Amino acid sequence: MHDDADLNPGDGADASVRKIIHVDMDAFYASVEQRDDPALRGQPVAVGGSSRRGVVAAASYEARKFGVRSAMPSITAKRQCPALIFVPPRFEVYRDISNQIRAIFRDYADEVEPLSLDEAYLDVSADKMGLGSATATARLIRRRIREETGLTASAGVSYNKFIAKLASDQNKPNGLTVIPPGKGAAFVQTLSIRRFHGIGPVTAAKMEGLGVFSGADLAAKDPLWLAENFGNSAEWLFNLARGIDHRRVKSNRPLKSLGGERTFFNDLITDTEIREALAHVCIVVWDRAAKRGARGRTVTLKLRYADFRTITRAKSVAAPILDGAALLAAGEAILAPLLPTEQGIRLLGLTLSKFEGEDDEDEAETAGPTDLLSLI
Repeated sequence: MHDDADLNPGDGADASVRKIIHVDMDAFYASVEQRDDPALRGQPVAVGGSSRRGVVAAASYEARKFGVRSAMPSITAKRQCPALIFVPPRFEVYRDISNQIRAIFRDYADEVEPLSLDEAYLDVSADKMGLGSATATARLIRRRIREETGLTASAGVSYNKFIAKLASDQNKPNGLTVIPPGKGAAFVQTLSIRRFHGIGPVTAAKMEGLGVFSGADLAAKDPLWLAENFGNSAEWLFNLARGIDHRRVKSNRPLKSLGGERTFFNDLITDTEIREALAHVCIVVWDRAAKRGARGRTVTLKLRYADFRTITRAKSVAAPILDGAALLAAGEAILAPLLPTEQGIRLLGLTLSKFEGEDDEDEAETAGPTDLLSLI
């Protein structure tokens, strides 16, 4: 970790350099459960369903040591960690704690961009509380979170969002990492490309097949090579490998839709396989909706067949969908007329939209990746 003075302009640095903090709660759901139930402390805990169709929504650090991770089927998680304790999610509790944490953020920054219940970007360039540095601000925020909620948070401090987010993951749990101007590219180039947020497992596997394993490998590729292999993503990848990210922290970003897709190594053939895949994706999508406190009325199903033909079908309901079971029921109602299928299914996706309070004329924006490649 570098001293907080390193983010201040100087030594030729641009005086307009932003000061960005990314705060990420440590194993948030599982940590809340361990906080509230002393019997769970120090134990491998998974928040989620323990049934055959269950999915892990969050895992404690004790469980992660066994390879248990978010979005893993519960049956796989139990196989990897036989002592795993499953706890049903309490999203209303998590939302209340998240609101408490966001109130802390607003004491230190006017520009706060929540990504989910457990993480957010803060632009502290204005030094709202007069603390003198972004690092001092991050330290105080983490201390207040610990004192007021009993939970720990990790933070990354840097001059842009991409590096701040990478930095927050560098010393988890309960860590603080500062990456100053002039050192961002070197930091990024030490990392595996699998650490880059926005690069999913499928893209990472493609890169590795082309000999790109690290940020340094990516930085060595010229724009023409990137364009030939990654099309419209070439400029974005070129910039990431050099620690360049011009995105601003956006407060109150409107949420228009959220969803997930799952691509399958082997095409799904039977009705049972397809319905189980839908249940898996629904659980993940509802977890994301619950994190955002989002309640939508329109469900859209996407299917890509073995011949790459892709279809979408949507269904709207009169009242907002209030739980995962209702989301699954809507998804199954859309899927039913499409079964049985003559071709295998290579991709299945589900999107929730038309949220409470939404202005239909607003420009659509999807929260998070539309292709949850991490579900593969």
